Amino acid sequence: MGVEIERKFLLRGDGWRALGQPVLLRQGYLSSQRERVVRVRIEGGAAMLTIKGISVGASRGEWEYPIPLADAEQLLDGLCERPLVEKYRRRITFGGMVWEVDEFLGANAGLVVAEIELESEKQAFARPDWIGAEVTDDARYFNSSLIKHPYSQW
Repeated sequence: MGVEIERKFLLRGDGWRALGQPVLLRQGYLSSQRERVVRVRIEGGAAMLTIKGISVGASRGEWEYPIPLADAEQLLDGLCERPLVEKYRRRITFGGMVWEVDEFLGANAGLVVAEIELESEKQAFARPDWIGAEVTDDARYFNSSLIKHPYSQW
């Protein structure tokens, strides 16, 4: 079983905008239940099917599989829950770690979060000055929650 250990933060300021190259991500959910999330994502020319279990703290089971791009497009266009989640992602290296900064589009426009994947929940890491409040434990910020309660409706 794969395990994802991830912490999520809001951002402050715009210092992150000049860092990293933005890449468009388009993703949808075949299942967005709290107990199990099944996601289809297209990032550039690659497509993935991801299954995630329930979160316990900053950890949860995660399994990821590459799938054909044409299959992902069909799933996103015809089978996934609505709305789709679209965002620009920047991968920014800081302090030897990679931060993923997501700037959401569409119904979630205006929301920007940063995530960092860790080896353990207690792992120490340096925080860039553009990192703000932690929202790891706030389910509103889960991508699978944003399809049910988009940021524009908060």
